Amino acid sequence: MINNLWVHPSLVLMLGGLLLPFVPRGVIRRLYLMAVPVATFLLIYFMEHGTHGVVPFMDWSLTFGRIDSLSKVFAYIMGLMCMIGTLYGLHVDEDAQHIAAWFYVSGSLGAIFAGDYLVLFLFWELMAFASVFLVWFRRGPKSLATGYRYILVHTFGGLILLAGIVLQYKATGGDLSFGPLADAMGGHHGFSVHDMSVPSLATYLIMIGFILNAAVPPLHAWLPDAYGEATVTGAVFMCAFTTKTAIYTLARACAGMDILVPLGVVMALYGVVYAVLENDSRRLLAYHIISQVGYMVAGVGIGTQMAINGAVAHAFAHILYKGLLFMGCGSVLYMTGQSKFTELGGLYKKMPRAFIFTLIGGLSISAFPLFSGFVSKSMIIAAGFEEHILWAAFLLTLASAGTFLHTGLKVPYFIWFGKNNCSKETWEKAADPPWNMQWAMGIASFLCILIGCYLPYLYNMLPFQEEAHHYAELVYGSYHVSETLQILLFTALGFFLLLKKLVPDPTISVDLDWFYRMGGRGFYWLARKPIQTVDNGVGEAYRYLGLIPLMTFSRFWSWFDWNGIDGVVDGIARTVRSVGESGRFLQSGRLQSGMFYAASVVAVLLIAYVLN
Repeated sequence: MINNLWVHPSLVLMLGGLLLPFVPRGVIRRLYLMAVPVATFLLIYFMEHGTHGVVPFMDWSLTFGRIDSLSKVFAYIMGLMCMIGTLYGLHVDEDAQHIAAWFYVSGSLGAIFAGDYLVLFLFWELMAFASVFLVWFRRGPKSLATGYRYILVHTFGGLILLAGIVLQYKATGGDLSFGPLADAMGGHHGFSVHDMSVPSLATYLIMIGFILNAAVPPLHAWLPDAYGEATVTGAVFMCAFTTKTAIYTLARACAGMDILVPLGVVMALYGVVYAVLENDSRRLLAYHIISQVGYMVAGVGIGTQMAINGAVAHAFAHILYKGLLFMGCGSVLYMTGQSKFTELGGLYKKMPRAFIFTLIGGLSISAFPLFSGFVSKSMIIAAGFEEHILWAAFLLTLASAGTFLHTGLKVPYFIWFGKNNCSKETWEKAADPPWNMQWAMGIASFLCILIGCYLPYLYNMLPFQEEAHHYAELVYGSYHVSETLQILLFTALGFFLLLKKLVPDPTISVDLDWFYRMGGRGFYWLARKPIQTVDNGVGEAYRYLGLIPLMTFSRFWSWFDWNGIDGVVDGIARTVRSVGESGRFLQSGRLQSGMFYAASVVAVLLIAYVLN
């Protein structure tokens, strides 16, 4: 993975994780924990465009470092979030949690820099298997089962992706290059309007493998379960990497694929609905990841330069503000042990800094002017209008209103204001989190505001600079600002008018995974009843028709062997032995006696012969 002095950032994280248990505790360990992700980020920041880390393997050339404008911006935000997430978890003493998080990030970076499908698949699986430990390390009553479900789903997705890679390898005559799938865009190898050609089975399988990690319904149920059950710091990492790495791979391989537009719109609306219904704050944020990733999926499906810029910009902004929101709600869980709205309330007096940071995250995700979501999300909607996909653009605008309803208003109100549902123990434990958690939230908050106020910071990193500069002139236009403020103000008015209807209930919302659960129960019944009945019948038939006759036949041959074959052989042997014993008296040891007996026997035989 080193070629011409090029060092893969994933290698730094993996080696850093393996050496962590040997670092002394205390200040040195904390410095080391920050030094590894900082070194990783600096490697990414100073990387030059080009192809690096080409390694011959059997008949292939594996490319570990394909650096261009698309991979660079995704790697940049991944490295930045790795630093923030590590700072947030600096107080965690368990080395394994840091190692799992770093291996998880290394899997994401490896997939982003991969130049071929074999390398992509290697890091894709590393990402899945490392991240599951961030669920298991919470060691809660549901952690083990949730983690197993998570890894089973991702293993299934990996197998689908692998099947698509194999078919693609066969169809292209042995080409493993990871790039735009021609038939996904109607034969165009660029981000442009496409024709109506039908993608191949290989393309669909690869796309399905990607969209499973993007949590596209109905392949999404793993996300709210896993992210809601993960450790406090683990959820901060998980919300940033898996789904956004999937967006990168979709943008790289499937841009302009028509089916992604309705899938993205369904995601945007579906996540909003379930977020409004959710009682657990971290599960609410997890459901809303589905909604926000839906914008990115739709942007990739639109496939124009403006849409791809929007998907990339929104992924960049989303990693920061969603990480900030998980850090804010995670700090509440860390300090109080509670994450459900029905067990919280009125905490602004006890946790004022955590409230401010979480509010900034809520304003960012709601696309308030001067915050990051305002300059990223709207780019995708504008691309939809430009391509005259009006239904998608209007529905994404509607989903944006729902975002402000539950994340911009519901989360801050029912945790920090509203009715105080805290128990005495919860209230006494509530306080602002440790300094490292506050610093991490402060840095993420600063970046959310920076992106919204200083456009060149993000826009100069986007893949298509001409489109980025063009949109930068429009994003703070009077029409866009007034339209956004009207939507937000009417949403806020509706929230307070319907406040009693929006009070959380300690209930479980039935999701699409109900069908999986019912299917699992049906399969369990099928296995226990019809299949087990048939198996028992076959077993009994084999016992009566096969096993019992076989045992009877075996007993007969055992008797025949003992009484027939062994009887004859043993009888002859006993006879010979008796004759031998009878003849022993003839052996007196005297020569004369022996000659006499021999002569007598010869004489008897001669007489018998003559008489006959």
